[in-house]
Amino acid sequence: MSLSVKSAYGVACAIADIWCLVSTADRRAVRCNLERITGLKDQGELKRMTRQVFRNFAKYLVDFFRSSKIDDEYIKRFVKVEGLDNLDEALSKGKGVILLSAHIGNWELGALVLSRLRQPVMAVALTHGDKRINDFFTRQRVAGKVKPVKIGISLRSCYEELKNNGLVALLGDRDFSKNGIYMDFFGRPSLIPKGPAVLSERLQAEIVPTFMVREKDDTFRFIFEPSLKRPSGIGEDDRLKEIMKGYVSVIERYVKMYPTQWYMFKREWSE
Repeated sequence: MSLSVKSAYGVACAIADIWCLVSTADRRAVRCNLERITGLKDQGELKRMTRQVFRNFAKYLVDFFRSSKIDDEYIKRFVKVEGLDNLDEALSKGKGVILLSAHIGNWELGALVLSRLRQPVMAVALTHGDKRINDFFTRQRVAGKVKPVKIGISLRSCYEELKNNGLVALLGDRDFSKNGIYMDFFGRPSLIPKGPAVLSERLQAEIVPTFMVREKDDTFRFIFEPSLKRPSGIGEDDRLKEIMKGYVSVIERYVKMYPTQWYMFKREWSE
């Protein structure tokens, strides 16, 4: 007998509380990140927010495991879509759209929902070290009409998808390739992925900042921001940096608004 969503969330939060308690390194990393993001010094409030990060991430996993249950009725009941006209306008340019998001809210659910609302989304995903876990994640994504592509072999696939006016989802808050550029992020240098800027610059693809964030009642807001402006009148390297500044700024804004939904369990900034 399967659990209801509410019951599944309850079990997940209980497990998350234990994880937060026993995983000292993860807990300290989250707290340090929250302190930098919020500027708070109140240790009691930081402790509460840290536990909420673990709980929200646990809920994110529940949603992913239940992704086969995502249908039109679920979207109607649980997802409020905002700014979809911004995406449609970007698609009308015919150059493809980069859906720029971050490790915040529920980006996986966003890709599943959008694949039902408009067209299948190609999502660049980090490969898990355990093949069985990786295969499970891949099956879940494919079942939801999402087209997963591995980091490392993704560039050619993304090029082809965008050339066909497709949707490519990329996360812009953490660089796993070590080929990014250090940018100012919450007042300190952080290695930021340049892939979204490179693809946009070379293919003239639109970048639409896109975020699926959780509300207090466990419904979601699915937000499509206006396309980022593309700089002109400067050299290519400077254009790439200006594009990156644009999406770093948007990510900062959302992380500030939803700090307990930013799932970064490593210290983003060294002391």
